[in-house]
Amino acid sequence: MKKRLLYLLKTYALTVILFIVAKIVFMLCYADGQELKAGDYLSVVGHGLSLDLSTALYFLIVPFLVSLLSLWVGVTRWVLRVYYAVGALAFALAFVADTSLYAFWGFKLDASCLQYLSQPEGITQSVSVGYLLLRLVLVAVLSVVFYWLYAARMPKFCPAGHGLPLRHRMMLTALYVCLIPLIVIGIRGGTSESTTNIGQVYFSEKQFLNHAAVNPVFSFLYSASHQLGDLSQYHFMDDEEAYSLTKNVYTTQSLDADTLLTTQRPNIVVILMESAGEEFAHAMPHLQQLKREGICFSQCYGNSWRTDRGTVCALSGYPSFPSISVMKMPEKSRQLASIARSLKAEGYATSYLYGGDINFTNMRSYLIGTGWDKLTSMDDYSSDERSSAQWGVRDDITFETLYQQILDAQSTPHLWGYSTLSSHEPWDVPVKMNADEVLNAFAYLDDCLDVFISKLRQTPAWDNLLVVLTADHGINYKQIDQSRPLEKNHIPMIWLGGAVKEPRTVTAICNQTDLAATLLGQLGLRHDDFPFSRDVLSKTYVYPVAVHNYYNAQFIVDSTGYLLYDFDARRPIVSQGEDSERLLQVSKAMLQATTAHLEHGFTP
Repeated sequence: MKKRLLYLLKTYALTVILFIVAKIVFMLCYADGQELKAGDYLSVVGHGLSLDLSTALYFLIVPFLVSLLSLWVGVTRWVLRVYYAVGALAFALAFVADTSLYAFWGFKLDASCLQYLSQPEGITQSVSVGYLLLRLVLVAVLSVVFYWLYAARMPKFCPAGHGLPLRHRMMLTALYVCLIPLIVIGIRGGTSESTTNIGQVYFSEKQFLNHAAVNPVFSFLYSASHQLGDLSQYHFMDDEEAYSLTKNVYTTQSLDADTLLTTQRPNIVVILMESAGEEFAHAMPHLQQLKREGICFSQCYGNSWRTDRGTVCALSGYPSFPSISVMKMPEKSRQLASIARSLKAEGYATSYLYGGDINFTNMRSYLIGTGWDKLTSMDDYSSDERSSAQWGVRDDITFETLYQQILDAQSTPHLWGYSTLSSHEPWDVPVKMNADEVLNAFAYLDDCLDVFISKLRQTPAWDNLLVVLTADHGINYKQIDQSRPLEKNHIPMIWLGGAVKEPRTVTAICNQTDLAATLLGQLGLRHDDFPFSRDVLSKTYVYPVAVHNYYNAQFIVDSTGYLLYDFDARRPIVSQGEDSERLLQVSKAMLQATTAHLEHGFTP
């Protein structure tokens, strides 16, 4: 009896120890940028222990059942060997992936990473081969080590439990049955209404410490069980209350809007600059000059943190969601309104250019489904050009392609869309303009943009052209948590070209989703089918507010302040302003309204 219980206890303790060691290693990997103290390690381990204990019980279920069954039937040791092998690999993958991805994403491992595994080239294009190989080696080594640690505690009682007297087997079985409720209670985190969740380990005003306390295995499993089918978690209030809070937020009418253009039918170019948040303004001097020469929307914020999401936000005026990529949902994305679809109905020809794999993240399906007729991608370039950058064709080449397309355009009016790609990990650009590889990549993008605009100015095409410059999203640069949401989420939006009446700065707070309605409003076109895009130049835009979300968190900013709220922790991460409670309610109402539309096709 003691041998069996001791085996289960040792297995459970080993799992908890592995989780604790993984936390410490995670913190050590980021110690330089976080100014950690010795007490921080103890606090993280202590506060994260409840989640570790609960998660370890999940792993104990199979050894527990095998031990119980072996009292009455023959159970081969291979069952446990296979289980330990799978568990060891899963733990190794979770620990390595969590520690590696945090530098890029700024939050713990979750099921959203699965959305990108169907196209692994996105991973290989973001980092070097050496980076990947090192992590694969780490996974392999850790898997072997973990398996050996568990296998060394392999019980001797399998497969034969028949050597025990019947009375002992019955008593031990009764004990096992009594332990089942305790295991269930331990897994759910107690007997209260609240069950085990990520937020229970949050304890610090410093978000990195909260993230470090989270068990990555639990985070992944929890997010996987709360993905697409669980939008109900964002139903915070009665629909009537949500409507009352958002009725002045989402307006679909342009009324007495300021006129910024010299014509209502210009040729239009929309350029989505990869990762080009305003935090890189100092590395892009030419872009700053263009702000002074055109129309600068000085308080524009990105809606999301990934290209597939930001592209939909900008081109379709459709919001982003904490854990869902609409572009990856063809049944939804092809039904979206879009700038291309609206302008195509007005006689515009439509073309889209992207120097990478246009099939990545379902991009081709989305573009074709929403009205973009002619697509140009890396497949249309030579093999040398396709290999000019890790992600595909580098920006100076594709900017030249766009320039030639504009000059060669036979049909007028015309809409071009273009996504740059060089300002993305691994920052492989053909120039050395800055010692910092990240800033160097944005300096290269800025130089490509300057050459493109300068050449266009010298052509007759410039006179009837509107060029819209914005970013698809911002990134974590020299910060790996969300402690500075204003800086990270602030993106440029600039309109320039011969079709612009005069330079101007628009100071209203807005989102990149507002591009669609604002542009269509300037063209004198209705935008009723863009329920979440606002014409920020219209008198109906009475409540300037912007939101940004990433996994289970949302940032909101208006004239009174800003707030970043974590739905796992159920509390603000960062807050500034005297009316944070009202901001939180508006933020929740906006998320409730948008998720209801995604799920049911209506706005409460």
